[in-house]
Amino acid sequence: MTKQDQSQAVTAAMLVVGDEILSGRTKDKNIGTIADFCADLSIDLSEARIVADEIDEIVDALNALRAKYDYVFTSGGIGPTHDDITADAVAKAFGVELNVDQRAIEAMQARFVNYEMTEGRLRMARIPEGGELIDNPVSGAPGIHIENVFVMAGVPKILQAMLESIAPKLKTGVPQYSVFVNSQVGEGVLSAPLAALQSSYQTVKIGSYPQLGSDEYMTQIVMRSSDEKILEQVRHEAQAIVDDLFEKAKKGQGSTI
Repeated sequence: MTKQDQSQAVTAAMLVVGDEILSGRTKDKNIGTIADFCADLSIDLSEARIVADEIDEIVDALNALRAKYDYVFTSGGIGPTHDDITADAVAKAFGVELNVDQRAIEAMQARFVNYEMTEGRLRMARIPEGGELIDNPVSGAPGIHIENVFVMAGVPKILQAMLESIAPKLKTGVPQYSVFVNSQVGEGVLSAPLAALQSSYQTVKIGSYPQLGSDEYMTQIVMRSSDEKILEQVRHEAQAIVDDLFEKAKKGQGSTI
């Protein structure tokens, strides 16, 4: 079980990167997700900006925000294509080199069997010097943590999973705890019982994240709360749900997906 530090007046900003957001082709969902995440942790989300896929625009916005707030969360632009330039901009903002990181390669290859590191995939393994990896339990391609900046994916499900990964590292206005349960059944089967569990425990945040390419389990259930005792109770109930569904599937009384 992990615990976040208690602090006061912790501030944050959100930087969304992507031409597709500004053009309207993609409707942003991540600002709301970050706002909810910060509210849960008593972090004051004080500003949100959306910038185009232009390195200098990203650099200017990032430098302004990281100097002003305790944390900056970014979404978008860390994929495998030529216009995924957020990592380049982050390296430029901090004045450091951007190189392929063996840790990132290993994180991706651990998720998939015989995962060939193509040119596009190597782009996702580039980490600014001095940066740490943000775990991506969905697809393996990591985010980046450098100083007070957290660089995350634009895909909402992956962003949500990355937020759970960084939550224990943040200073917050309220101490938070997190636990997880690994499941051999998929999100489709878990959806209804987890929704019922969430309804029963309003003070606990419950998220489920599919494990793409994982041989060990299909879904990770992450639970977070400031109430350690209730959190442990919810963890036991979530484990019981998982065990029951898996046993039924083994007996042919249900599906694993």
